Amino acid sequence: MASRLRRRKRSPWLVTLLLLFILIGLCYAVVRVYFRAPEQKTGDSVMIQRVNTPAVSEDLSDEEAEALRSHYERKPGFWTILVSGADDENGGTDTNILVAVDTENGYVFGASIARDTKAFINGKNHKINFAYNAGGMELLSQTVSGQLGIPVDYTVLVDLRAFQALVDAVGGVDFYIPIDMDYEDPYQDLSIHFSKGMRHLNGAEALKVVRCRNGYASQDIGRMQTQQDFLKAVAKKMLSPASLTKLDDYCKIFVEYVDTDLNAGNLLWLGGKVAAMGTENIEFATLPGDWKSPYIYLNQEEVLAMVNEHLNPYTEDRTAGDLNILT
Repeated sequence: MASRLRRRKRSPWLVTLLLLFILIGLCYAVVRVYFRAPEQKTGDSVMIQRVNTPAVSEDLSDEEAEALRSHYERKPGFWTILVSGADDENGGTDTNILVAVDTENGYVFGASIARDTKAFINGKNHKINFAYNAGGMELLSQTVSGQLGIPVDYTVLVDLRAFQALVDAVGGVDFYIPIDMDYEDPYQDLSIHFSKGMRHLNGAEALKVVRCRNGYASQDIGRMQTQQDFLKAVAKKMLSPASLTKLDDYCKIFVEYVDTDLNAGNLLWLGGKVAAMGTENIEFATLPGDWKSPYIYLNQEEVLAMVNEHLNPYTEDRTAGDLNILT
C-alpha cells in the first residue's frame, strides 16, 4: 500500500513534466510555423517553364538551359514588396513604393514610382497608377514587375487613413517642410497651408504634407522626395524604445487599414529583421525619369543601374532586355 501511495504522490510531477514538454513542443511549432520567412517567387514563370518542361525546351542545349536557370536564380534572404497607398477617391493608387528587403546584407531599399509613369496597361498607354483602378494590386504588381524585369513577391495596400492613425499613434513627428504649401481643392475638401520649416505634425497635418504636389518644381517627383524623407522620420520614431511599447496600437491600425498577401508570421519575422537593421540601413530613392506631359518617361539606363544595385532579387544582374520601359 505504501508503495502505491508513493507512486501517486509522484504522478503530479510526471504530469507537470509531460505538460511542460508539450508546451515546449507547441512553442517550437509556433515559432517554426508562424514566425517564418516568406516564400520567394521562382522567377519568370514563362522562362522557367521553358527550362523545366521537356516538350517545350527541346530546342535548348544543356548549356542554354543552365544559363537560363542561372539567370533566374534567387538570392537568399531577399524579397521585393510593393507598398501602395489607396488613392484620393479616384480609384487608383496615390503612392507606390517597391521595397527590397535584404536580410543577408541587412538593408531595406524603397524605390518610389511616380504615379504619372508611362505604362502599357490592358493594351493602351496609361499612367501607372491606373493599373490598380483597372485590376487591383495583382495588375499593378504585374505592371511594375514587367517594367523592371524582376518579380514582385508580395503586395501591401494601405488605406491613407492608416498613415494618419500611425503618425498619431507615435505622438506626431518633427519634420522639416521643404517648401511653402498653399493648395485648395473643394472637390476633395482639401485645404493645405504650411510654411517652409521645421514643424511638429500630427496625423492629419502629415497626410496633407505628403499629399501636396503644388509648389515643387517637378510636382510629383518633388512630392515623392518629401514622402521618402517623412517615412524615414516615422520609421525612426517607431523604432525608438518609447514607441516600441505601442505595438498593440500598431497592430490594430494594421488590421483595420492594411490589405496584404503576407501572413502574420511573415510580417513578424520580417519586422524583427528590419528592426534589427536600424533606420540607418533604410534608404529611399525615386525611379529616375523625365517629365514630358502627360507622362514621366523612365530612363532605362539609370533604372537598370538602380535595379541591379538595390532591387534585383536574382544572383545575376538584369540586362536591358529584361526590362520593358516605354519610350
